[in-house]
Amino acid sequence: MASDDTRHDDVNWFGVLAHHAVRSPDTAMTVFEGRTTTYAEMAERASATAAGLRERGVRAGDVVGLLSYNCPEMLEALFAANLLGAIAMPVNWRLAAPEVRYILEHSEAKVLVCDDALVPLGDDATKGLEGSIVRVAIAPSASEGWTALADVRADATDLVPTPASGDDVHRLMYTSGTTGHPKGVMLTHANLAWKNLAHVVEFGFTSADLGLACGPLYHVGALDLTTTSLIAVGATIIIHRTFDAAAVVDEIERSRVTTVWLAPAMVNAIMALPDIEQRDLSSVRVVINGGEKMPVPLIERIQRTFPSAWFADAYGLTETVSGDTFLDRDSMITKLGSVGRPCLHLELEIWDDDGRPVPAGERGEIVLRGPKVFKGYWRDPDATAAAFRGGWFHTGDIGVRDDDGYLWIVDRLKDMIVSGGENIASSEVERVLYEHEAVLEAAVVARPDERWGEVPVAFVVLRPGTTASGEELLEHCGARLARYKVPKDVTFVDELPRNPSGKVLKRELRGGTR
Repeated sequence: MASDDTRHDDVNWFGVLAHHAVRSPDTAMTVFEGRTTTYAEMAERASATAAGLRERGVRAGDVVGLLSYNCPEMLEALFAANLLGAIAMPVNWRLAAPEVRYILEHSEAKVLVCDDALVPLGDDATKGLEGSIVRVAIAPSASEGWTALADVRADATDLVPTPASGDDVHRLMYTSGTTGHPKGVMLTHANLAWKNLAHVVEFGFTSADLGLACGPLYHVGALDLTTTSLIAVGATIIIHRTFDAAAVVDEIERSRVTTVWLAPAMVNAIMALPDIEQRDLSSVRVVINGGEKMPVPLIERIQRTFPSAWFADAYGLTETVSGDTFLDRDSMITKLGSVGRPCLHLELEIWDDDGRPVPAGERGEIVLRGPKVFKGYWRDPDATAAAFRGGWFHTGDIGVRDDDGYLWIVDRLKDMIVSGGENIASSEVERVLYEHEAVLEAAVVARPDERWGEVPVAFVVLRPGTTASGEELLEHCGARLARYKVPKDVTFVDELPRNPSGKVLKRELRGGTR
C-alpha cells in the first residue's frame, strides 16, 4: 500500500504555474496596464503570498475570498490559496454588501483579498467579522483594519506545495441563481484539468496565443474560457481591469490578440461602436461567446467584423467550468444558430419530464455527465441531490438536438410561456425581434392574463440613432410568427438587466408586468 505522502495523484492547479515557471520562466503570463508579469515572477509572488497566508493560519481546505476587479494580483491570490491546498473563491463585486456577507459567511471564508477600490464594500460586508476573517487589500498601503498584500508576502523558502487529489476543491463559485440565496459551486482540481484539456483540444491553443481577459475574472467566462485555458499551455493573457468596448477593440488592433471570450452584452457593445466595420480585427482567430442564445442576424454581423475568426457559439455553466458545447468552424454557416456539439469527455443528453432520453428533434431538459462536471453545491446536500437526479447533472435548460447531434438552446425551463395551452419559447420571439434593423436587444417574458393564463410581452432596446414604434415591431412579428406568439405589448428600455455572465434577468422584467 502506498504511503500517505505519495503524490502520484497530485493535480494541484499550482503545479501548472510551477511547470511553466521552470520551462519558460521569462514568458509573459499577464500584461496589465503596461506591466508584464512572467511565469517565474507569478510563481514567486504566489509562493510568497501563500507563505504569508500560512503565517495567518490558512490551511488546506480553508476558503480564501477574492473580491477584486481584474488584475494579476487576483490570480496571484488564487494560486497562493491552491498552493496551500486551500480553496479560492472569486466574488462578484457587483453584489451589495449583504450579498457578499452571505457568501463569506456561508462559505466560512478565512480570508478576504480585496481590491483597494472595493475596500468600502469589503468593510460593509465584513462588519463584525473582523476577528474571524483575515482582510488583505490589493493596495500599496492598506486602509485601517486591512493588511496590504505586499506586507502579507513572506519568505517561502521552506514552503512545500500541498498535494491535491482530483476530487479536492480548487475553487468555489457562487451562482447568481434565480430565487433565494446563491449556491456555492464546488469545482475540483480534476474538473479544471479536464476542462482545460477539452478546450485546448477544441481550439488548438498553444503558447503562441495571446488572449484578452476583458470580462470579469470572478466569472467562468473570462476566467475559464480565456485565462485558465491559456495558462495551461503557457500562453500570455492581456488583462483589462473592467470591460470597455472601445478599449477592447483598440487592444485587439494594437496587440494583435488571437482569442477572446465575450458575453452577449459585450458583443452588443462592441458591434454598436460607430466605426466597428472599419477596424482591423483580423488577428483574432477564436471568439468564444456564451451566456445566452445569440440571434442569428448578430452572428452574421460578427462574422463580417471578425473576418479571420472562428465564432464559437458556446453553451456552458458555472457547474461545468464553462464551455460544454461549441459550434465547430466548419459548421458556422450550415448550423448557424446552434451552440454545437459536446466537447471532449462530456456526455450530453436531452431528457423528458420522466427522466428518459428523447430522440433527435424533440425538446427536453439538457443533462450532462463527465469529469468536468462539478462535485456538488457547498454545504447543500439537498440541492446537490436534486441537481444529480438519475446520475446526470440537470441544467434546467431546454434544448433540442438535430440528427447530426448539434444542440440548439430553446429556453430556460422557467422561461417557457404557456398561453392558452400552447408553449411559446421566448427565444423564438426574440429572434424575430432581433431581425428588425432598429432592434439592438430584446427580451420576451410572460405576463399573467385572465383569458389565456399567460401572454408574451417584449422589452426592447433600440439601436442608437434609430427609431421604431411598438406598433411597427408588432407588425414585424405578426408577419413572421403565429398570432399567439406575437407580443401583446412592447416596452422600450435603455438597457436590459443582466447578470455578470450576460444572461438577461428575466425575473426583473417579469416583475414589471404584474
